[in-house]
Amino acid sequence: MPDRTDYSALIAGHTAVIEMINSGDAGLPVLTQLLRVAQPALGAAGMAFVEFAPSGGRVIAATGAAEWTVGRPLPANDPVTICLLAGPRVQCVRTDRFSNALAGELAERGLRRMVVSRAEIGGHTVGSLHALYLAGDEEPTAEERGVVGYLGSCIAHMYGDQSGLPVHGDGPVVAALADGLAVVDRDAQVRLWNPAAAQVTGRSTAEAMNQPLPFPLPPSGQVLDHRLPSGRWLRITSGELPGPGALRVVTFRDTTDQQRHDHERDLFVAVTSHELRTPVTVIKGYADTLTDHWESLSETDRRQAARVIGQRANELARLLDRLLSSAAEAWPGDGPPAPFDLTETLRVAIADLPADLRRRTTLEVPVELPRAIGHRQSLATVLTELVTNAGKYSPPDSPIDVAAGADGQTVCFRVADRGIGVRPEHVERAFDRFWQGDSGDRRRYPGTGLGLYLVRRIVEQQNGWVFLRPRSGGGTVAEVRLPRR
Repeated sequence: MPDRTDYSALIAGHTAVIEMINSGDAGLPVLTQLLRVAQPALGAAGMAFVEFAPSGGRVIAATGAAEWTVGRPLPANDPVTICLLAGPRVQCVRTDRFSNALAGELAERGLRRMVVSRAEIGGHTVGSLHALYLAGDEEPTAEERGVVGYLGSCIAHMYGDQSGLPVHGDGPVVAALADGLAVVDRDAQVRLWNPAAAQVTGRSTAEAMNQPLPFPLPPSGQVLDHRLPSGRWLRITSGELPGPGALRVVTFRDTTDQQRHDHERDLFVAVTSHELRTPVTVIKGYADTLTDHWESLSETDRRQAARVIGQRANELARLLDRLLSSAAEAWPGDGPPAPFDLTETLRVAIADLPADLRRRTTLEVPVELPRAIGHRQSLATVLTELVTNAGKYSPPDSPIDVAAGADGQTVCFRVADRGIGVRPEHVERAFDRFWQGDSGDRRRYPGTGLGLYLVRRIVEQQNGWVFLRPRSGGGTVAEVRLPRR
């Protein structure tokens, strides 16, 4: 510690700080420069400034032997915090007399004395300035205490001008923001990290402070969509804080749901257009043939054309029903689940299947099957979807087995085919909307990827569950379970 404060260096350095402010610099760069000026003038080993908010304090700037403290918090109920916010505005404190972690680390590094001055505006404490001295240094004089008090008042004046301060990540305004907010310095190191930033990225303030941003920094005024390694999507913007580009403010929000919805919309358009193209083309072709060549066609040819048009129109109607049902919040016309005869429901549903599927389907039910609780009409739809799915993924004319059963709590039915089977990793994905085992313009199997999605939604609305499993000997078993009466 020098015999006296180096006022010449202090005044020259303070003049340079004022010139920075007059040139447009603000906030942390000015504050940090003021600490750099004060440290040698006071003969201190390090300087630090703690910014306070209702939830406590945080070191936002530090120099010399205290530089490692930047970002460290001081909770509101911490003994050090209570000491700093009470008593004289300027005081001398021994770090080895406190038991908290930060004071302990300071003492271990030999920084056992400090002169502290609160920075106050209208009686409200915005922060505290700390001049730290080594254990062997003499006790700070009244002169040093007076200088630290003066510098604390200068910093308070900077806060009063709101020139880039406060920067505390837990401040009331910053903490209330729903979007992530960060401030980075010239070296792209994080100097502010608000609570929403920690929530959005999963990176705590302690992990983020004084580290590079965990995502790319877009040019000022531009927007960047970025996917984190966790799979979460962020929409990031940045801009310059007042001053010659010293600090940049970065805002970002979680757009994962929006990205998923955009993907589903694009997938919906692609899948729907793919599935509509074939029946519409066939219907138009046969309709044009009937219109242009009616007289030259035989009665048999006209009937065949009409039959094909009818079949394709039925396919279109069923596709539209699926699309509308997948967009609805609830299954149309459903009331509370009620007891119904599952055996009769299965028989009627199989009788209403298209002829080619009806011929392939067999039904096996026990003599006395308990009544299930659910919605009878929608269960017919479930069976139709499962049998149609089984027929699509199995060889033509191969059998499709429908069997029912019950245990002590549920009534179930199973649809088994002898087709290509289901991979273990696909048994859950198969129920996702628009998902299919194969995709692209050269898919082997037609469909929108909505059938199993609708099946699961209908069944779960009736307090039941549905799942897939491989069939012994090849193929797939789809099983639906409902509460029994």
